[in-house]
Amino acid sequence: MLSLEETLSEVLTSATQDFAVLKQADGQIIFGQGPFQEVADCPHSGTAFYVNDFALSDAKPWKIPSKIIKIVEVENSKNSDQLEIEWQDLTPEGFSKIFAEINEAILKGEIEKSVPVAAEKGTIRSGDVMSLLDSLGGHGDQFYPYAWVQGDKGFCGETPEVLFNVRKGRLTTMALAGTARADERTVFAYDEKEIREHEFVAQTLVSKLSDIGMVTKSERSILDLGSLVHFHTPIEVFLYGDRNIDSLIKRLHPTPALGPLPRTEETMQKLIDWRQRLDCPEYFGAPFGVLDNGVFHAVVTIRGVHWQGENISVPSGCGVIEASRLVNEWRELALKRNAVKRSFNLTAE
Repeated sequence: MLSLEETLSEVLTSATQDFAVLKQADGQIIFGQGPFQEVADCPHSGTAFYVNDFALSDAKPWKIPSKIIKIVEVENSKNSDQLEIEWQDLTPEGFSKIFAEINEAILKGEIEKSVPVAAEKGTIRSGDVMSLLDSLGGHGDQFYPYAWVQGDKGFCGETPEVLFNVRKGRLTTMALAGTARADERTVFAYDEKEIREHEFVAQTLVSKLSDIGMVTKSERSILDLGSLVHFHTPIEVFLYGDRNIDSLIKRLHPTPALGPLPRTEETMQKLIDWRQRLDCPEYFGAPFGVLDNGVFHAVVTIRGVHWQGENISVPSGCGVIEASRLVNEWRELALKRNAVKRSFNLTAE
């Protein structure tokens, strides 16, 4: 069985460099090489990746690779070249306007929560963007490396958030919301605002799933991700019969951690408009999954880097509720982005 590093090296020297990568729940990494056949509905058998943007606007989101490799996770490359990036200053003016609009919508009773995004952007001055892939893997079992590359554009990351996993009538998912620095873990456990935000997410997930199966919600705990900690609640569902994967994706995306509450066509459109005004990459927070041997595993594309040509972007989002304060949310956004930049050997500011 090839390693991830060996597989990437082989593909990057081949004629077709389009590929997809995703770690499954059992720790195995599925690597798919293009060209990809695109289809509208979930295939009944074989291996296929699900790739869509946040708005689910791709009519043919299932990508069937021409070649599949199953590989083991490896430690980060210690000798990868660091990209030289000229970062643009990210100022709070645009975000503060959106934050105020969200607060106004909350006061009017239109929403209880929404999730604006700030994206730090830069220009690659030297180095190969593919060197980002050297940093995939090796950060711990709680992370799921992912990548989608098509020509000179793509995204990659290591997300701790699973959208859902389905295997033999059993669906598992999670509530992952509420963020603090690791050195604030003790006081974080009692932070009423962060607990309230997390419970919004957990209870919304339970309500979305209770009509399709028997739901078990575990106790809230703290997930340690190195420099950051999050509240984490595992949720398990024993489904009442077979469920269509595409319908489950539409039911659960966006997760309450990244979407509006309540989630309606109107509140989703508002969120998409806010994201566009903040120039958020279209695949940030989107569902990314793989179907293999009857098991479907999908993650949420957070903690990642997005690029097209020489332009690169590191986005981060935050949940805004009535108790949120602009200064605290702006600080949280920077904490998340800097964690990503460190993990990908990018210069943190």
